[in-house]
Amino acid sequence: MHILLVEDEPKVADFIRKGLKEKAHSVEVAGNGPEGEAKALEEAFDVVILDVILPGKSGLDVCRAVRKEKPDVPILMLTALGTTQDKVIGFESGADDYLVKPFHFEELLARINALSRRRAVPAPGTIWKIADLEIDIYQKKAWRAGKEIILTAKEFALLDLLVQNKNSVLSRSSIAEAVWGIDFNRRTNLIDVYINYLREKIDKGFGKPLIHTVIGMGYVLKEK
Repeated sequence: MHILLVEDEPKVADFIRKGLKEKAHSVEVAGNGPEGEAKALEEAFDVVILDVILPGKSGLDVCRAVRKEKPDVPILMLTALGTTQDKVIGFESGADDYLVKPFHFEELLARINALSRRRAVPAPGTIWKIADLEIDIYQKKAWRAGKEIILTAKEFALLDLLVQNKNSVLSRSSIAEAVWGIDFNRRTNLIDVYINYLREKIDKGFGKPLIHTVIGMGYVLKEK
């Protein structure tokens, strides 16, 4: 894979670059936000690894700019900021995954491979339906009772997972692995936060709730 690493700490950048090159990946390194954004927009990369705290422009702003122009490129946030709120902000900015420093290189590699596998593009016109909810997984759009629901990238990924597994209870662990990547820190309440986000958009104001909590087990999308 061709990977862009935006990291201002030389030792960290060199460690990651050498490790990825040993795995036969090509790596380009940018040491600040503006340089990283320019590279990400001008060149084609399979994965972008992006620090949050960067000189010149924050990683969050870079992420938003890249996501706006290249909605399909996988972006992995790599940062020391590890609170639930930090992660929420990262995902809301368009990140596909979030890994907190310090980290094991094997985990970083596994996250990169997982992002690459999830990049497969669905066929145009593929529509999933349950009750009066419809989602177009190619255009990444959703409607309820004919009204378009505006979702962030992570909210859509979570809804897509729930719809594809409709009537099946999904544990927090399985949701974490499918939407956020392997070895997600399950001690945080990030999944519950995003379920609540979806409920506000998908269920609130409509007659019948579709997202249900199964106490002690997880969540399910169903008509009843």
